[in-house]
Amino acid sequence: MAATARHWLLDLEATGIKLGLAQMHALLGALGRPERRFTAMTVAGTNGKGSVTAMVERGVRAAGRRTGRYTSPHLTHIEERVAINGVQIGADAFDRAAIQVRQAATALPHPPSFFEATTALALVAFRDAGVELAVLEVGLGGRLDATNAVDAPLVAITNIGLDHQVWLGDTLEVIAAEKAGVIKPGAAVVAGRTSADTLAVLSSAASAAGATFTYAPVGVEVSAKVGARETQLTLRTPAQDYGALRLALPGRHQVDNAVTAVRTLEAARACGLAPVDGAAIGLALSDARWPGRLDWRRWQGHDVLVDGAHNPDGARALADFLRETVAAPVPIVFGIMRDKAIGEVLEALAPVASMFVFTAPVSPRAAAPADLVALAAAGVPAVPCLAAPTPREALILAAGHGSPIVVAGSLFLAGEVLPLLA
Repeated sequence: MAATARHWLLDLEATGIKLGLAQMHALLGALGRPERRFTAMTVAGTNGKGSVTAMVERGVRAAGRRTGRYTSPHLTHIEERVAINGVQIGADAFDRAAIQVRQAATALPHPPSFFEATTALALVAFRDAGVELAVLEVGLGGRLDATNAVDAPLVAITNIGLDHQVWLGDTLEVIAAEKAGVIKPGAAVVAGRTSADTLAVLSSAASAAGATFTYAPVGVEVSAKVGARETQLTLRTPAQDYGALRLALPGRHQVDNAVTAVRTLEAARACGLAPVDGAAIGLALSDARWPGRLDWRRWQGHDVLVDGAHNPDGARALADFLRETVAAPVPIVFGIMRDKAIGEVLEALAPVASMFVFTAPVSPRAAAPADLVALAAAGVPAVPCLAAPTPREALILAAGHGSPIVVAGSLFLAGEVLPLLA
């Protein structure tokens, strides 16, 4: 029965993306509204939401709350999406929750989407495990995302950029309005550093909902010394002087994410959700882990940096990190989905690439390596490129052209490469 429920869940991936909350509310109703048994916090945004989710959950747990964490996508195992008190859910507990979701779905007129079902599964698992506070990463957009069926009294919204335009719209303002749809009446909202236009959209949406609004960078003094493996910070917010802190997640862009996470944790304290103190803040930054994002590994004597940069902003952040911490251009193993802004991503990475080795993860959405070669020849002709049929063969080719090797372009690619690495 458990294996059947898991297979049923995985088979739902073929249904594709479905935006809308009616079905999700019906599914949660059939499950007895598991999300009402704990408090939830929501993290939306384009880039940085996974990192902020990881830091906020670690801080709340350090403050003594029993936590749940829901993120997507997974890299190698579906259980990665659900963590309870910082520990990935076990296969048996996952399967028990999957059975409940499958049984509840029989009451629906249509099967749920894969993301609806996995979101419901996470909420059931949190209820069954006695979670007190869950941090939920929004999947796509916000307003119509399955996670938005949960009433969250605290919301963080990270940087907003162009991504998923087919679903969310072609301008930053329209995308920001979709992200702002997670703001519930009377909630506390913390916004990470973003453009003035998107900030105006978020602030207006919060005002319309009667929500309190904090723009994370305001009143903050922060300095950072960025290294390849970690960052040293000094941080003062309007609430507290934290002094020297260690940020385990590498990259200058993580400084902004850390500020957003700290201001969110301060808001959690102000709302009475968790007694977050300076020690908890320190652990939130120094002990958070987020695989597949500027993730250093080893492979056959080579350093390998795996980063799921899959949109222009993410690619620019990766390029900035390489400029700041790695002296020379590096070989980049690259695979990406066809529906992404491939040309812009390649343009962002080209200045730090000694060569591209194009490959494809196992996904029907993946761009073919030969097509990527053609795009690169037209868009970034100064960078040599090769094609490899598999990620493993791409690593072999890249290894002959310098170190470290960078793997980028898709979290699907990161998920296939990480099991090959130490």
